[in-house]
Amino acid sequence: MKQKNISIPFTEYSGEAELPENIKKLVVEAKKSAANAYAPYSKFKVGTAVLLANGKIVTGNNQENSAYPSGLCAERVAIFYANAQYPNVAIKTIVIVAFQQNDEVEHPVYPCGACRQVILESQGKQTSPIKLFFISKEKIHSVENASYLLPLEFDKESLNR
Repeated sequence: MKQKNISIPFTEYSGEAELPENIKKLVVEAKKSAANAYAPYSKFKVGTAVLLANGKIVTGNNQENSAYPSGLCAERVAIFYANAQYPNVAIKTIVIVAFQQNDEVEHPVYPCGACRQVILESQGKQTSPIKLFFISKEKIHSVENASYLLPLEFDKESLNR
């Protein structure tokens, strides 16, 4: 038996001022989208902005439903829309922001397991990395590759083994 470890490299920013200008624009769009989230039950609003390789920005927000779990997370709303409208255009960057009781969360919020799987599937389909930014009041985290979010992933190769 061998003990092995997985480490995940990420970048931490102390605030939005440190972000590149193109990411700041995505943060603004993600925040606008979060404001329109439908979250009457949890009061936890999430907004996502997705930058595509063609320069288009697609946004999404969480959509709750009283018949839980019929709702959908912000990340999947945006990614599914991007893949439906621009099926052959790569996703370059995803920005995620969350608000609780209409106040930006203090610490970065990361995608749920289902969203991580969808992001990885999109990354695998396009064969280029997707960079992610997780925005909060206190700090910002980013990863250069979505595979860092789910290092022991289930992918199309898993079906062929």
